Amino acid sequence: QVQLVESGGGLVQPGGSLRLSCAASGIFFSAKAIGWYRQAPGKQRDLVAHITSFGSTNYADSVKGRFTISRDNAKNTVYLQMNSLKPEDTAVYYCNVNVGAVNYWGQGTQVTVSS
Repeated sequence: QVQLVESGGGLVQPGGSLRLSCAASGIFFSAKAIGWYRQAPGKQRDLVAHITSFGSTNYADSVKGRFTISRDNAKNTVYLQMNSLKPEDTAVYYCNVNVGAVNYWGQGTQVTVSS
């Protein structure tokens, strides 16, 4: 059974940092690309960052230079390091994996950037 569990969200002031974690189980983790998405109230869920099984990364333009995605295959975990956070980064953050043409999502973790 595929399971993704996000953690690390919280309330942070503008300019602050957070590191999100996505722990995966039930998949051949090292062979899978993983994505981080976010969804703000009333908006669609958008891709924030993506990492392939080989470690290649790509980012939404809005987070380039501020966010870093990485993976630890020994721990079956993907991280999202978020620096220089802005109020517009406020959203629920989800990780995602596609297995056999099925998209799996975690429960999400809330990130709120506010003074």
